[in-house]
Order: sequence, then structure tokens, then C-alpha cells
Amino acid sequence: MKTKFEIEILLKTSPRVLEDKLTTPSGLSEWFAENVNAQNDIYEFWWSGLSEKAKLQVLKPGSKIRFKWLSDEDEESYFEMNFASDPMTNIVCLTVTDFAEEGDLDDSKLLWEQNINDLVRLLGAELT
Repeated sequence: MKTKFEIEILLKTSPRVLEDKLTTPSGLSEWFAENVNAQNDIYEFWWSGLSEKAKLQVLKPGSKIRFKWLSDEDEESYFEMNFASDPMTNIVCLTVTDFAEEGDLDDSKLLWEQNINDLVRLLGAELT
């Protein structure tokens, strides 16, 4: 049984640019994986010559994208990125939800935090 965790950050950035980086294969290849290819609802993520496939489960323009790793036997687990912006301030709340084995929880959180830091640098965003 995996443990669900969430990471939430507030950043000042363009919601449209953020959405592109979270929901398109080219955007995801700039910060999440070395390369990302998509065919229909199957996304293939590449790191260090190895790939992992995930099924796109939910795509709500302007708010959310959710994937399920095909190799993951835990039916309840997924990883998701939710984002909502305040049009008055251009502050975006980004929430990442993922699942990890109990012994891997700290490493999984650290990996997400590193990836999010890469995303923030890529966007030239300010953390709030």
C-alpha cells in the first residue's frame, strides 16, 4: 500500500505558460524528464536512457493533469498536477499529488521538490 503525499507551492508566473509546461510532451521534457513522447493517451517519459510509460487519466484545461504509471500495480495510485491562478495577482497555486512506498516517501518528495525547482527556474517565476 502506497502513501499519498502532496506538495504545494505558490508562484508568480503566467498561468498559460505554466499550463504548457505541465500538459504538453515538449513542456514536460524541459523540466520533468529528459524526453517525453505521447501517442493517444500513453505518454513515454525518458530518463538516462530508460523509459517509463503512463496513461493520461485526466486533462482539464486550465486546472489539472493526472497520469497513472502503467507499471504500477497499485490501482489507487497516480500522479497529478493541479494549478489554479488568481487573475488579479497572477499568483498560481501548484499542487502535486503522488504516491510512494513508505520507505521511499522522503526520496519521492525530494525528487518532486527538485523537479519543481527546475520548473520554477525554467519559468523565471517568483515563489511567493
